[in-house]
Amino acid sequence: MPGIIVTDPPRAEAEDVEALAGYGVATVHEAMGRTGLLGHHLRPNQQDARVAGTAVTVLSWPGDNLMIHAAVEQCGEGDILVVTTTSPSTDGMFGELFATALKRRGVRGIVTNAGIRDTAELRAMGFHAWSAAVSAQGTVKATGGSVNVPVVIGGETVRPGDVIVADDDGVVVVPRERARETAAGSRAREDKEAATRAAFDEGKLGLDRYGLRDTLRQLGVVYRTFEEHTGAGS
Repeated sequence: MPGIIVTDPPRAEAEDVEALAGYGVATVHEAMGRTGLLGHHLRPNQQDARVAGTAVTVLSWPGDNLMIHAAVEQCGEGDILVVTTTSPSTDGMFGELFATALKRRGVRGIVTNAGIRDTAELRAMGFHAWSAAVSAQGTVKATGGSVNVPVVIGGETVRPGDVIVADDDGVVVVPRERARETAAGSRAREDKEAATRAAFDEGKLGLDRYGLRDTLRQLGVVYRTFEEHTGAGS
């Protein structure tokens, strides 16, 4: 398998990445028109963590982590490593030693469509990981692949330099050209939700807040008392 290592790809502006770091994955996903999620199969190795960073992408052969070693050199402050394989794999391609090298370079975490291991050690050192599997299965370093090329996870394309936002709910990718507008949209959405939260806290109903009673009527949904519905007492 031939490959390529692309150096110095364009990255989203750091200020836009930091702005997106203030919002949850669900908020960012909604702000982009419900797009960008990398799939429900990516689960966090830790709890109560939220990170955002620029993607360094890796395309590897299954069961082979050679290209992760190559990718470490391309990683820098504020990046998130995004790893997938040419065909499905659950092998533990990433663990404590990789995390040690990446943490030293300022990398904020890893997202992988394959497996991780050393999960307790990763939590202890505060290195955040989202993966499709956890497996002690080891790997080799024998087959070429690519670094900093577009990859696909969960039907979504991740390009080097795009923004990755990850938390307990999953992972979302924001195209680098849309980072600023998405941050603004996320802010607007949070402001709207704050107003709705206050209304609900006062006892108002979503049926009225969102104008859903008309929707129910238009759909032919009717209200009936229990006696009307069952004919009880007739």
